[in-house]
Amino acid sequence: MGTQNILGDLAEHLLSGRVEVVDLSAVLGPDTPLIKLPPELAVDTPKIEIHKISAYDNKGPWWAWNWLKLGEHSGTHFDAPKHWITGKDHADGSTDTIAPKNFVAPVNVIDCSKEAAADDDFLLTVDHIKAWEATHGAIKPGEWVVMRTDWYKRNGSEAEFLNANDTGPHTPGPTAEAIEYIISTGAIGWGSETIGTDAGQAGGMQPPFPAHSLMHKANRYGLASLCNLDRLAPKGAILIAAPLKIENGTGSPTRVLALVPRG
Repeated sequence: MGTQNILGDLAEHLLSGRVEVVDLSAVLGPDTPLIKLPPELAVDTPKIEIHKISAYDNKGPWWAWNWLKLGEHSGTHFDAPKHWITGKDHADGSTDTIAPKNFVAPVNVIDCSKEAAADDDFLLTVDHIKAWEATHGAIKPGEWVVMRTDWYKRNGSEAEFLNANDTGPHTPGPTAEAIEYIISTGAIGWGSETIGTDAGQAGGMQPPFPAHSLMHKANRYGLASLCNLDRLAPKGAILIAAPLKIENGTGSPTRVLALVPRG
């Protein structure tokens, strides 16, 4: 009965608007910014394509639908542990084997927007996280941790979003030590508003790309290209991030949502 009351109250709050649903996802389409790999590595993810099958015409007089061509890690997306070599052996590490309960969890939002505005290469450190916890409360096991930078506001331009030059991409992200600390709290995953979960210069860190390497080694998850984190409080929101149930999937474009108490 108690559980029924909890769900009934939530339903009432959703219908009345006292709980707001905030969209944390970017539009997915041909102009969606996609990560660029070094030329010596494999080919890049192909541009997203949307092809018409029919649109109320002689190929389908009463319906409209399309077929898509896109990579698993396109746009706002979920990184499963099997995305990285360090997480390849987790039996529950692909999008079709992760427990569904892990797709809904509280979220901690660390606001680094001022620092990122001043420095494209800003790195979140353990000291930053501990200072945030001293103000807002501890990060608890099973919760998400996401880094607000307002970088999503660049998403309309691939060049501005990737922010790359002859020294590589320049985007904010975490240090390896910060990721280790987040894992030690028992957090379920790490998310960012940039093209990937790591900083632009993370290839030169030890280990390289620590948000990927360490998170997925620990069987935790990643979220990239998030939007609208400026609409979330440091604590109190519930994050819903459910990837497509792709067979042996390493990730998936995802409609990430947050339940937020209005006011």
